[in-house]
Amino acid sequence: MPKILVVDDSSMDRKLAERLLRKIDGWEVETATDGLDALKKAESFNPTAVVTDLQMPEMNGLQLVQEMKSSHPKIPVIVMTSRGSETIAVEALQSGAASYVPKKQLHRLLIKTVSRILATAEEQRTLGELMRGLETISWEFTVNNDPSLLASLVGFLQSEISRTGLLPESDSFRCGVAFEEALLNAAYHGNLEVSSDLREENPEEFYDLARQRNDLEPYRDRKIKVEVNLNPTGIEYTIRDEGPGFDYSSVPDPTAPENLDRPCGRGLLLMKTFMDDVTFNEIGNCVTMIKRSSKTTSST
Repeated sequence: MPKILVVDDSSMDRKLAERLLRKIDGWEVETATDGLDALKKAESFNPTAVVTDLQMPEMNGLQLVQEMKSSHPKIPVIVMTSRGSETIAVEALQSGAASYVPKKQLHRLLIKTVSRILATAEEQRTLGELMRGLETISWEFTVNNDPSLLASLVGFLQSEISRTGLLPESDSFRCGVAFEEALLNAAYHGNLEVSSDLREENPEEFYDLARQRNDLEPYRDRKIKVEVNLNPTGIEYTIRDEGPGFDYSSVPDPTAPENLDRPCGRGLLLMKTFMDDVTFNEIGNCVTMIKRSSKTTSST
Protein backbone atom coordinates (compact mmCIF):
# COMPACT_ATOMS: atom_id res chain seq x y z
CA MET A 1 0.00 0.00 0.00
CA PRO A 2 1.55 3.36 -1.02
CA LYS A 3 2.20 5.65 1.93
CA ILE A 4 2.71 9.33 1.09
CA LEU A 5 4.05 11.96 3.44
CA VAL A 6 2.91 15.52 2.65
CA VAL A 7 5.12 18.28 4.06
CA ASP A 8 4.02 21.94 4.11
CA ASP A 9 3.94 24.66 6.75
CA SER A 10 0.82 26.16 5.11
CA SER A 11 -2.23 24.47 6.61
CA MET A 12 -4.34 25.28 3.55
CA ASP A 13 -1.84 23.92 1.01
CA ARG A 14 -1.09 20.88 3.16
CA LYS A 15 -4.76 19.97 3.47
CA LEU A 16 -5.32 20.50 -0.27
CA ALA A 17 -2.51 18.10 -1.22
CA GLU A 18 -3.68 15.62 1.41
CA ARG A 19 -7.27 15.76 0.14
CA LEU A 20 -6.23 15.22 -3.47
CA LEU A 21 -4.02 12.23 -2.62
CA ARG A 22 -6.66 10.60 -0.41
CA LYS A 23 -8.96 10.38 -3.44
CA ILE A 24 -6.97 7.36 -4.59
CA ASP A 25 -8.15 4.15 -2.96
CA GLY A 26 -5.36 2.37 -1.13
CA TRP A 27 -3.14 5.41 -0.66
CA GLU A 28 -2.34 6.20 2.97
CA VAL A 29 -1.44 9.85 3.61
CA GLU A 30 0.34 11.45 6.56
CA THR A 31 1.31 15.12 6.97
CA ALA A 32 4.18 17.11 8.49
CA THR A 33 4.60 20.84 9.05
CA ASP A 34 8.27 21.27 8.07
CA GLY A 35 11.43 19.35 7.23
CA LEU A 36 12.34 18.43 10.79
CA ASP A 37 8.83 17.18 11.48
CA ALA A 38 8.98 15.21 8.21
CA LEU A 39 12.18 13.41 9.23
CA LYS A 40 10.57 12.34 12.51
CA LYS A 41 7.42 11.17 10.71
CA ALA A 42 9.53 9.28 8.14
CA GLU A 43 10.96 7.08 10.88
CA SER A 44 7.56 6.00 12.21
CA PHE A 45 5.37 6.29 9.09
CA ASN A 46 7.92 4.76 6.68
CA PRO A 47 6.57 6.54 3.57
CA THR A 48 6.76 5.23 0.04
CA ALA A 49 7.12 8.80 -1.27
CA VAL A 50 7.38 12.34 0.09
CA VAL A 51 5.64 15.41 -1.36
CA THR A 52 7.10 18.60 0.08
CA ASP A 53 6.83 22.36 -0.09
CA LEU A 54 10.09 24.23 -0.54
CA GLN A 55 9.73 27.36 1.57
CA MET A 56 9.34 26.29 5.21
CA PRO A 57 10.79 27.25 8.61
CA GLU A 58 13.17 25.03 10.64
CA MET A 59 14.18 22.91 7.64
CA ASN A 60 13.15 23.89 4.12
CA GLY A 61 12.32 21.60 1.21
CA LEU A 62 15.80 21.71 -0.34
CA GLN A 63 17.38 20.66 2.96
CA LEU A 64 14.79 17.91 3.34
CA VAL A 65 15.58 16.57 -0.15
CA GLN A 66 19.28 16.49 0.70
CA GLU A 67 18.67 14.77 4.03
CA MET A 68 16.28 12.21 2.53
CA LYS A 69 18.79 11.35 -0.19
CA SER A 70 21.39 10.73 2.52
CA SER A 71 19.30 8.89 5.11
CA HIS A 72 16.46 7.41 3.00
CA PRO A 73 17.80 7.09 -0.58
CA LYS A 74 15.06 4.67 -1.63
CA ILE A 75 12.23 7.12 -0.87
CA PRO A 76 11.56 9.51 -3.80
CA VAL A 77 10.82 13.15 -2.98
CA ILE A 78 8.52 15.32 -5.12
CA VAL A 79 8.69 19.07 -4.54
CA MET A 80 5.79 21.51 -4.81
CA THR A 81 6.81 24.83 -6.32
CA SER A 82 5.23 28.27 -5.99
CA ARG A 83 6.08 31.75 -7.15
CA GLY A 84 9.33 32.79 -5.49
CA SER A 85 10.65 29.26 -5.05
CA GLU A 86 11.75 28.60 -8.65
CA THR A 87 15.50 28.86 -8.00
CA ILE A 88 15.44 26.57 -4.99
CA ALA A 89 13.30 24.11 -6.94
CA VAL A 90 16.03 23.71 -9.57
CA GLU A 91 18.53 23.16 -6.74
CA ALA A 92 16.23 20.53 -5.22
CA LEU A 93 16.06 18.63 -8.53
CA GLN A 94 19.83 18.80 -8.81
CA SER A 95 20.13 17.55 -5.21
CA GLY A 96 18.01 14.45 -5.68
CA ALA A 97 14.30 15.31 -5.94
CA ALA A 98 12.47 12.89 -8.24
CA SER A 99 10.12 15.44 -9.83
CA TYR A 100 8.17 18.64 -9.16
CA VAL A 101 4.61 19.95 -9.35
CA PRO A 102 3.72 23.68 -9.46
CA LYS A 103 1.25 24.45 -6.67
CA LYS A 104 -1.06 26.22 -9.07
CA GLN A 105 -1.37 22.94 -11.01
CA LEU A 106 -1.84 20.56 -8.06
CA HIS A 107 -5.38 19.59 -9.10
CA ARG A 108 -4.18 18.53 -12.54
CA LEU A 109 -0.68 17.19 -11.96
CA LEU A 110 -0.24 15.99 -8.36
CA ILE A 111 -1.92 12.58 -8.59
CA LYS A 112 -0.51 11.93 -12.07
CA THR A 113 3.03 12.81 -11.00
CA VAL A 114 2.91 10.86 -7.73
CA SER A 115 1.46 7.83 -9.56
CA ARG A 116 4.29 7.84 -12.08
CA ILE A 117 6.95 8.21 -9.39
CA LEU A 118 5.40 5.46 -7.25
CA ALA A 119 5.27 3.10 -10.23
CA THR A 120 8.94 3.65 -11.02
CA ALA A 121 9.92 3.36 -7.35
CA GLU A 122 8.01 0.09 -7.01
CA GLU A 123 9.88 -1.33 -9.99
CA GLN A 124 13.17 -0.50 -8.29
CA ARG A 125 12.18 -1.91 -4.91
CA THR A 126 11.38 -5.32 -6.42
CA LEU A 127 14.62 -5.70 -8.37
CA GLY A 128 16.99 -8.59 -7.71
CA GLU A 129 20.74 -8.83 -8.21
CA LEU A 130 20.75 -11.43 -10.96
CA MET A 131 22.64 -9.27 -13.45
CA ARG A 132 25.12 -7.52 -11.13
CA GLY A 133 28.05 -9.25 -12.77
CA LEU A 134 27.09 -8.09 -16.26
CA GLU A 135 29.60 -5.66 -17.79
CA THR A 136 28.08 -4.72 -21.15
CA ILE A 137 24.59 -4.88 -22.61
CA SER A 138 22.53 -3.07 -25.22
CA TRP A 139 18.89 -2.89 -26.24
CA GLU A 140 17.20 -1.71 -29.45
CA PHE A 141 13.47 -1.11 -29.81
CA THR A 142 11.11 0.29 -32.44
CA VAL A 143 7.79 1.28 -30.88
CA ASN A 144 4.68 3.26 -31.75
CA ASN A 145 3.28 6.26 -29.90
CA ASP A 146 0.95 4.42 -27.51
CA PRO A 147 1.56 5.93 -24.01
CA SER A 148 0.91 2.58 -22.30
CA LEU A 149 3.50 0.89 -24.51
CA LEU A 150 6.03 3.62 -23.74
CA ALA A 151 5.37 3.21 -20.02
CA SER A 152 6.00 -0.54 -20.34
CA LEU A 153 9.28 0.14 -22.13
CA VAL A 154 10.37 2.48 -19.33
CA GLY A 155 9.46 -0.10 -16.69
CA PHE A 156 11.27 -2.90 -18.50
CA LEU A 157 14.48 -0.94 -19.02
CA GLN A 158 14.38 0.43 -15.46
CA SER A 159 14.22 -3.11 -14.13
CA GLU A 160 17.01 -4.36 -16.34
CA ILE A 161 19.33 -1.42 -15.75
CA SER A 162 18.75 -1.37 -12.01
CA ARG A 163 19.59 -5.07 -11.78
CA THR A 164 23.10 -4.38 -13.02
CA GLY A 165 23.85 -2.21 -9.99
CA LEU A 166 25.82 0.16 -12.21
CA LEU A 167 24.24 3.28 -10.72
CA PRO A 168 23.09 4.18 -7.22
CA GLU A 169 19.37 3.61 -6.85
CA SER A 170 18.61 7.35 -6.77
CA ASP A 171 20.52 7.94 -10.04
CA SER A 172 18.94 4.92 -11.70
CA PHE A 173 15.51 6.18 -10.71
CA ARG A 174 16.20 9.66 -12.12
CA CYS A 175 17.47 8.14 -15.39
CA GLY A 176 14.13 6.40 -15.73
CA VAL A 177 12.28 9.69 -15.25
CA ALA A 178 14.47 11.42 -17.87
CA PHE A 179 14.04 8.52 -20.31
CA GLU A 180 10.25 8.63 -19.96
CA GLU A 181 10.23 12.38 -20.61
CA ALA A 182 12.34 11.89 -23.75
CA LEU A 183 9.96 9.19 -25.02
CA LEU A 184 6.90 11.36 -24.41
CA ASN A 185 8.54 14.29 -26.19
CA ALA A 186 9.32 12.02 -29.15
CA ALA A 187 5.73 10.79 -29.30
CA TYR A 188 3.73 13.95 -28.66
CA HIS A 189 5.95 16.69 -30.06
CA GLY A 190 7.92 14.64 -32.60
CA ASN A 191 5.77 12.02 -34.30
CA LEU A 192 2.33 13.46 -33.52
CA GLU A 193 3.47 17.09 -33.93
CA VAL A 194 1.30 18.38 -31.09
CA SER A 195 2.55 21.81 -30.06
CA SER A 196 3.82 22.41 -26.55
CA ASP A 197 2.15 25.83 -26.79
CA LEU A 198 -1.23 24.06 -26.98
CA ARG A 199 -0.36 22.07 -23.88
CA GLU A 200 0.32 25.32 -22.05
CA GLU A 201 -2.92 26.92 -23.25
CA ASN A 202 -5.31 23.94 -23.07
CA PRO A 203 -3.99 20.60 -21.73
CA GLU A 204 -7.22 18.71 -22.47
CA GLU A 205 -7.19 19.82 -26.10
CA PHE A 206 -3.50 18.84 -26.29
CA TYR A 207 -4.19 15.22 -25.31
CA ASP A 208 -7.39 15.05 -27.40
CA LEU A 209 -5.46 16.10 -30.50
CA ALA A 210 -2.74 13.54 -29.72
CA ARG A 211 -5.35 10.75 -29.51
CA GLN A 212 -6.89 11.86 -32.82
CA ARG A 213 -3.56 11.92 -34.62
CA ASN A 214 -2.73 8.42 -33.38
CA ASP A 215 -5.39 7.25 -35.87
CA LEU A 216 -4.47 9.56 -38.75
CA GLU A 217 -1.83 9.40 -41.46
CA PRO A 218 1.03 10.18 -41.53
CA TYR A 219 1.25 10.47 -37.73
CA ARG A 220 0.04 6.97 -36.83
CA ASP A 221 2.69 5.28 -38.98
CA ARG A 222 5.64 7.07 -37.37
CA LYS A 223 7.76 5.08 -34.96
CA ILE A 224 10.20 5.82 -32.15
CA LYS A 225 13.57 4.11 -32.34
CA VAL A 226 15.33 3.53 -29.03
CA GLU A 227 18.90 2.43 -28.40
CA VAL A 228 20.25 1.95 -24.89
CA ASN A 229 23.87 1.02 -24.28
CA LEU A 230 25.20 0.15 -20.84
CA ASN A 231 28.78 -0.52 -19.79
CA PRO A 232 30.92 0.10 -16.69
CA THR A 233 31.37 3.77 -17.63
CA GLY A 234 27.65 4.54 -17.64
CA ILE A 235 24.48 4.49 -19.72
CA GLU A 236 23.72 6.10 -23.08
CA TYR A 237 20.14 6.53 -24.33
CA THR A 238 19.35 7.48 -27.94
CA ILE A 239 15.71 8.27 -28.80
CA ARG A 240 14.84 9.08 -32.42
CA ASP A 241 11.39 9.97 -33.75
CA GLU A 242 10.23 10.22 -37.38
CA GLY A 243 8.77 13.71 -37.14
CA PRO A 244 10.11 16.85 -38.84
CA GLY A 245 12.25 17.80 -35.84
CA PHE A 246 12.47 21.10 -34.01
CA ASP A 247 14.87 23.92 -33.29
CA TYR A 248 16.21 23.05 -29.86
CA SER A 249 17.86 26.45 -29.49
CA SER A 250 14.47 28.19 -29.79
CA VAL A 251 13.05 26.52 -26.67
CA PRO A 252 13.12 28.87 -23.63
CA ASP A 253 15.82 27.79 -21.18
CA PRO A 254 13.93 25.27 -18.99
CA THR A 255 16.41 25.73 -16.13
CA ALA A 256 15.67 29.46 -15.86
CA PRO A 257 13.57 30.06 -12.72
CA GLU A 258 11.01 32.16 -14.60
CA ASN A 259 10.20 29.19 -16.88
CA LEU A 260 9.80 26.54 -14.19
CA ASP A 261 5.98 26.71 -14.04
CA ARG A 262 5.56 26.43 -17.81
CA PRO A 263 4.53 23.03 -19.23
CA CYS A 264 6.69 23.90 -22.23
CA GLY A 265 10.19 22.69 -21.42
CA ARG A 266 9.27 20.58 -18.38
CA GLY A 267 10.62 17.42 -19.97
CA LEU A 268 13.81 19.15 -21.08
CA LEU A 269 14.36 20.47 -17.56
CA LEU A 270 14.15 16.99 -16.04
CA MET A 271 16.33 15.50 -18.78
CA LYS A 272 19.06 18.13 -18.45
CA THR A 273 18.97 18.05 -14.66
CA PHE A 274 19.04 14.28 -14.23
CA MET A 275 21.52 13.37 -17.00
CA ASP A 276 25.17 14.36 -17.38
CA ASP A 277 24.96 15.10 -21.12
CA VAL A 278 21.94 15.83 -23.34
CA THR A 279 22.50 16.53 -27.05
CA PHE A 280 20.21 16.78 -30.09
CA ASN A 281 21.00 16.07 -33.71
CA GLU A 282 20.95 18.87 -36.27
CA ILE A 283 17.24 18.67 -37.15
CA GLY A 284 16.13 17.99 -33.58
CA ASN A 285 14.41 14.62 -33.98
CA CYS A 286 17.03 12.61 -32.11
CA VAL A 287 18.28 13.10 -28.55
CA THR A 288 21.21 11.36 -26.88
CA MET A 289 21.43 11.32 -23.09
CA ILE A 290 24.39 10.05 -21.06
CA LYS A 291 24.60 9.22 -17.38
CA ARG A 292 28.06 8.33 -16.09
CA SER A 293 28.53 5.82 -13.33
CA SER A 294 29.63 7.14 -9.95
CA LYS A 295 32.83 5.09 -10.21
CA THR A 296 33.71 6.79 -13.48
CA THR A 297 32.88 10.23 -12.12
CA SER A 298 34.91 9.76 -8.96
CA SER A 299 37.96 8.57 -10.84
CA THR A 300 38.10 11.57 -13.21
